[in-house]
Amino acid sequence: MVEVVVCRYGEDLAWTRNLPRGIRLTIYDKSPEDQAPWPGSHPLANHSRDDFACLHHLVERYDDLAELTVFAQGRPFDHAPDLHRIIRGYAQGEQGTRPDFAWLGFLWETDDARGRPSFVTWSKNPERRELNLEGFFQTLWGESAPEKVRYVGGSQFALSKTAAHRRSKAFYQKARDVSRTFPDAAHAFERTWDRIFMAPPLDETLFGPSGMRLLKPVRPKPAGANSR
Repeated sequence: MVEVVVCRYGEDLAWTRNLPRGIRLTIYDKSPEDQAPWPGSHPLANHSRDDFACLHHLVERYDDLAELTVFAQGRPFDHAPDLHRIIRGYAQGEQGTRPDFAWLGFLWETDDARGRPSFVTWSKNPERRELNLEGFFQTLWGESAPEKVRYVGGSQFALSKTAAHRRSKAFYQKARDVSRTFPDAAHAFERTWDRIFMAPPLDETLFGPSGMRLLKPVRPKPAGANSR
């Protein structure tokens, strides 16, 4: 069975109606109280970002995980425009399409233990604060952060039950607590999901000289289009 787990914060989830038949859908709704919950969703406290919902699911459903779970944002296509196609492949059981762990997204990035350059230069970080990956690694694993972390932006991924069970339920409980209390925890988890699930790291040789890899074609702006 394939399950899609969505973390919602007010987004329109009409796209979930186009999921293949037979997909199990779980929605964790962290929307403000003045917004109507999505039908059939599970209310969840608005801690951190998508990481909290993911870890909550792994804790609460540890003994009842799907063979493959896709974790997605409420608006997943900004980071994974081909998500529907990928999920259809998983649902149909196409040869080689059900991974142990797979990042879902088109922007591959690199950061160091202080979030440079990716986090520091992020458009939603105007104060240019640094990311304390060293403290995060010490808190969660009791070890130093590596010199570089390579990841796919968006915190969306597919995870097999086998990969999830490489860690204990107690580990996910601890990680869920960290997601509530550690500064910028969502961004630290975004950069370390492969390590969380003991998956092979991304191949350094696939990244460009800038430490990035863009898999989505960039369409040029029409002539005369205004810049924002």
